[in-house]
Amino acid sequence: MTAVEHAQPDRTAGNGLVLGLERVSVHFGGVAALTDVDLAVDAGEVCGLIGPNGAGKTTLFDVVSGVRIPETGRVMFDGTDITRWPAARRARAGLRRTFQRVQTYGWLSIEDNVLAALEWRGGGGGLPADLVGLPTRHRLERERRERVAHVLDLCGLTAVAAQPAGSLPMGLARMVELARAIVDPLRVLLLDEPTSGMSPAETAAMTALLSRLERDQTLVIIEHDMDVVFAIADRITVLHLGEVLARGIPEEVRRHPRVREVYLGAPPPARP
Repeated sequence: MTAVEHAQPDRTAGNGLVLGLERVSVHFGGVAALTDVDLAVDAGEVCGLIGPNGAGKTTLFDVVSGVRIPETGRVMFDGTDITRWPAARRARAGLRRTFQRVQTYGWLSIEDNVLAALEWRGGGGGLPADLVGLPTRHRLERERRERVAHVLDLCGLTAVAAQPAGSLPMGLARMVELARAIVDPLRVLLLDEPTSGMSPAETAAMTALLSRLERDQTLVIIEHDMDVVFAIADRITVLHLGEVLARGIPEEVRRHPRVREVYLGAPPPARP
């Protein structure tokens, strides 16, 4: 595998392109955060995004999620140009994201933190329905809480569902964020360092959960724990100084001389 050129990246998953970046560039003053970056993610794929600190990974997520509009290039989602869509519109269309910094509602219970992700859909009749207790309102509330209960169980949070989210250790707090991201139907989930700050046991639990999710979801993961990335990613893209350095299946990336030189920190394997 050689250095990446500006040609559209190969897609090997074969399930159809769901997310694409085309020649995206972002600058902060005179500093190039991203330069002509291409990315293609197929439906059902797990795409790892790795690189040194300052490589442009989080900026790329900002562009995809609508936090930042690129100066050049475009973002495609399910065949639609969403480059100038606001973040809320993207999230409601099924393009979700978690952040490096845990952002739970500390004063709410874990259950209510997850339930909050469904509130944008409305309650069926608004305040009048609440006042008169319409059956539709009760049905929607019941269905939502059943969905929340299922996701809490999936994420191992049932036993602590009533606890305030602000009282949780890092590992459980990250699980709450993941539960909140997946409780509403989605197409693509962007995970920004989902195991950061976790103990080895918590990291193993998160990795196992992500491995189960990948059967039904399209995941793009920024992660510095290479064991996690190489365990679950179908393909990996490596960023360095705002440019795509390499992309390919995990074993190709692991053996790439430049990736080893600038990031993995190990010499290339000796030839027999």
